[in-house]
Amino acid sequence: MGGPAYDCLTNPLGAVRFSFVNALSSGYDPASSVGKDWGVVDLFRHYFSDESAISQVPVLDSSSIKWVQPKTLVRFRGMIQDMLGNEFYAGAYKDDTTWRTNKYSDVAQFPEGSSTEMKVWERRLLYCVPVPGQNQWTECSSQELKNRFLDLTGQNREKRVRVDEEMTDSIDSNALEAGLNGSPFKKMKVGEATSSASESQVPQSSGIPPATSTESLPCLVKMYDSPESDLKLNDVVEFLGVLTFDPIVMMDTDSLDENSDDLSEAESVQMPSAKVPRLHCLIHRKLETQHFLRGSSLLPEPKSPQIFKEIRESLMKYLTGLLGNDHIASQFLLLHLLSKVHGRVDNVAVGKLSLNLIHLNKESMSIFGTQLSDALKSLLPFTQSIPLTIEYLNTASLGPKKDYRINRLMPGVLQIADGTHLILDETELQPGTLNSVGVENANLLKNLLECQKVEYDFQYYKMEMATDVQMLIFSEGKSNIMPADLVLPFQPSQVNSLEVITPETAEAWRCYLATCKSLPHSIGQELQQVVENDLVAARQTDRSLGSQDLSRLLTMARMMSVSYGETTLSLEHWQMVLELERLRKERLK
Repeated sequence: MGGPAYDCLTNPLGAVRFSFVNALSSGYDPASSVGKDWGVVDLFRHYFSDESAISQVPVLDSSSIKWVQPKTLVRFRGMIQDMLGNEFYAGAYKDDTTWRTNKYSDVAQFPEGSSTEMKVWERRLLYCVPVPGQNQWTECSSQELKNRFLDLTGQNREKRVRVDEEMTDSIDSNALEAGLNGSPFKKMKVGEATSSASESQVPQSSGIPPATSTESLPCLVKMYDSPESDLKLNDVVEFLGVLTFDPIVMMDTDSLDENSDDLSEAESVQMPSAKVPRLHCLIHRKLETQHFLRGSSLLPEPKSPQIFKEIRESLMKYLTGLLGNDHIASQFLLLHLLSKVHGRVDNVAVGKLSLNLIHLNKESMSIFGTQLSDALKSLLPFTQSIPLTIEYLNTASLGPKKDYRINRLMPGVLQIADGTHLILDETELQPGTLNSVGVENANLLKNLLECQKVEYDFQYYKMEMATDVQMLIFSEGKSNIMPADLVLPFQPSQVNSLEVITPETAEAWRCYLATCKSLPHSIGQELQQVVENDLVAARQTDRSLGSQDLSRLLTMARMMSVSYGETTLSLEHWQMVLELERLRKERLK
């Protein structure tokens, strides 16, 4: 005997059917299983247990949707924008005396006739979108994946047909897709058959929330064997599963008159598969920054801090050049970029470190602000920018809101993934009056900055969702709208020419930032007393210092340590933090 009688990559439904037959022979009972996994999850986890195997699977996006085929295996990387509840579907049925399954399929197949024994199972629906603010360097090469996948499918096409025929004979299944033509089996759209009593019961009548951009491809992910607590709103996830969509309808809609009222009305209340492809999830994983790096690798464990010191030095040189040789600003910027929320005490997000660079006007912003924004896009996976103007605040939809007419969560600008870097440009703010929307938006931004929470409006009640967003504010004077953790006067001495960065250097900096943010950190018992004494002394010297200021110093100390690849605070790094704070206060005088 050779290998397995299926190919998980090019014929995933064949693998599902094959494993179902094996499970039946081992005692699996569809009548009492309620759709419980019969080994498919373990099969695909084993097959795609390493990055090299996963990289063979095409990534579903607005480009690849033009050439990937329905019922093939794809992966979708995106953010959970809405959770649509559950739907019922015809999961298994009897063909004479033999059980068949419709799991991981949009179309239910079963013999016509009232005597057919059928089992209704349940699955969850997740509306996912490309991660807002995702930068281009994180995306896979669509052309490379296309060539690789078409080669594989070409090699396996004859094998797949032969295997399906053999499987059809061996398990006496006229219900397999290869033998559906002319068979006495009925096809039915699942959503037309039956639906859950939950809020979002019929996916076919779902409204499509606005996409993050005109080229964004949303995806309706159908989850099977995963507990509800496993995933939450705004998680960034890679789903690997079977793709279903209607390419003919897609071509038809592309050719329709743009003034067609029927199409516009249909799209406003539905999720047609041509516009929102379905992915039947086999396995999934939550994504961290390292998954977007080349090879999904971090730097080695910090047994040799020399590697971190060398990369830190080169990155600091680059940032200092971008900031007009303002060495102090570049030091604070690095600490800011390494910050992340690592705990919450009551309403305090421990670890956040927002930064307000002041003394920037329109002219200097067009130089230094633009250069820095472009640099951050090349270093960080997700970045967003918001113009803090009266007009923008009075008109923008920042907070997500539930629309009960279509029973969907309509996204706001602030529905973003954890780890997103957010730039707020206040340099063009002019005197004016905020209307009720502007006041609400200003409060939303302030709450995000202070508590790392975003308020979601569910019409009858409001709910705060915890998040983790780095916030950098540019302004002429200290921002009154955005009271940052750190306020630093920006003092460039010159405008430097842009440094050309090689792809290898950029990748090293990305790995460095991701690794440093992932490092644990602690303060040794011996140094703890020194830190406590210094904080007491600082408060006695400056009575205006509050608990938040002292917490900020500890956060800076943590960032300073991990920036050198160290997980325990040293006296040297603590003194460096105190010196930086002294220099910052000198500038503020």
